[in-house]
Amino acid sequence: MIKVKEILEKKGTEVVSVSPDTLVFDALKLMALKDIGALIVQDNDKLVGMFSERDYARKVILRGKSSKETFVSEFMTKRIYTCSPESTSRECLTLMTEKRVRHVPVMDNGNLSGIISIGDVVNMIILDQKHTIKHLENYITGG
Repeated sequence: MIKVKEILEKKGTEVVSVSPDTLVFDALKLMALKDIGALIVQDNDKLVGMFSERDYARKVILRGKSSKETFVSEFMTKRIYTCSPESTSRECLTLMTEKRVRHVPVMDNGNLSGIISIGDVVNMIILDQKHTIKHLENYITGG
């Protein structure tokens, strides 16, 4: 079974974060620059929330707020679900599906060590299945 630490080895451990007093507009620019869909929100290196494209679409725009006058803290998701490097891909998919989240911070002994998305998990599962299929084909054909 694939573990989160393997996903992080493949994708990297870079975590892009902002502070709660970051303007939504600046958070969106950073997400566009990094080509990511969510940011960790930290206050003095403490995980306090996440801000995603979904938060922007559903909480900022639909409520008529201006992204240039609104702080991330006002609309960030405060209930954060996390996993550990030892969590399995199945555990993460279950968590993401049940809690309806697309991004999960990875915590290792209380420290933020990365973030995974549902896309990262699915891509790793596909890669693992391709490897298994190739192994089985070689076994069957004696190759």
